[in-house]
Amino acid sequence: MNNSPILTSEYSALVGATIHISPTEEPIRDGVVLMQGEKIVSVGQRAQLQFPETAQVLDCFGLTITAGLCNSHVHFFERKWADAAKIPAPELARQLQDMLTRFGFTTVFDIGSLWENTRRLRDRIDSGEILGPRIRSTGEGLVPVGGLPSDQVLGMMGVMKLPAPEIADAAGAAAAAIRLLDAGVDGIKLFASAPRSTPLTEGAIRAAADEAHRAGKPVFVHPNNAADILTAVRGGVDIIAHTTPHSGPWDETLLAAMKDHRVALTPTLTLWKYYMRHDRLSVQEQITNMEVAQLRAWLAAGGEVLFGTDLGAVEYDPSEEYALMAQAGMSFPQILASLTTAPARRFGDTEKVGRVARGLEADLAVFRKDPAVNISALASVKYTLRAGKIIYRAPVGL
Repeated sequence: MNNSPILTSEYSALVGATIHISPTEEPIRDGVVLMQGEKIVSVGQRAQLQFPETAQVLDCFGLTITAGLCNSHVHFFERKWADAAKIPAPELARQLQDMLTRFGFTTVFDIGSLWENTRRLRDRIDSGEILGPRIRSTGEGLVPVGGLPSDQVLGMMGVMKLPAPEIADAAGAAAAAIRLLDAGVDGIKLFASAPRSTPLTEGAIRAAADEAHRAGKPVFVHPNNAADILTAVRGGVDIIAHTTPHSGPWDETLLAAMKDHRVALTPTLTLWKYYMRHDRLSVQEQITNMEVAQLRAWLAAGGEVLFGTDLGAVEYDPSEEYALMAQAGMSFPQILASLTTAPARRFGDTEKVGRVARGLEADLAVFRKDPAVNISALASVKYTLRAGKIIYRAPVGL
């Protein structure tokens, strides 16, 4: 499959599509996105927007365009990513395509992997050697003492060995966070609790969070229950990395604390259903209904949602995640916001990405159909562009 960029002239234009400029604006029908190099220079209706005759045109009639999508919860910890510096470029590009770019993802936040390995992967993309998304990473997550799964369990999961820092107290949490931040990570990830270990204290969480915030970096937490969320929120985390369906409904005290501390949530709804796939259907349905109810309650409280699927731990196709978010009551504009404007705002990128607008990076997702009509269309991508280059092109006939 040839995924090399075809838009190589000084100006290039995507012509004829329905364009969702942002989640809050009316779409442009029969529109044009004009790009110059890596930037968008104009957006408008085809009948009203002039562009240079020399512009290279990509026919997008019948297609739909949004800003490039962001998955705010992924992992590059599968064994396929080991020794990323040595994987042949064509193979590495195929792996990135299989996991991310064929679904319109132009930016991802990896929240748990071997930092040095993920950094090398990112460097190969950023150098232009490999076509792929922008990558942010927390590197290794901070875990309670004794909280690391055994090498045997990790092997059965298909995951590389993860020598994550084990945290006993606030001083240890601060020191571990500083080491990671000094190594160049883009955020800090904490595991609030783990089986057969003592949960992190609010003080330990706060110590790590304070170091991250001093460096201007966000803090993620993996909770296992509602009590973990409450402790983490009070400790200063920014993003709750999961719903917690095994802990029952989220009550008003928890929802109020989350809202008051202005956290965001990546629901990862497909994850729990995937983990329960060997259980009886009635058990699967119970877990699914609970996680959907938790997300619905968070939405009713006015909470912010960032799209995130825990990629690397679940199947790559995001279709079911979109469907479950819709089941929780999220509209197309809300789901699109979780994929575009919300992460851009949360991670300080509003002047770069998140909308289809003049002056922003030409990070774009081009869909075969309009996801505003049917949300499943969000998983049916024709082209993915990062900084004006096509980094994924659907095979002919699809």
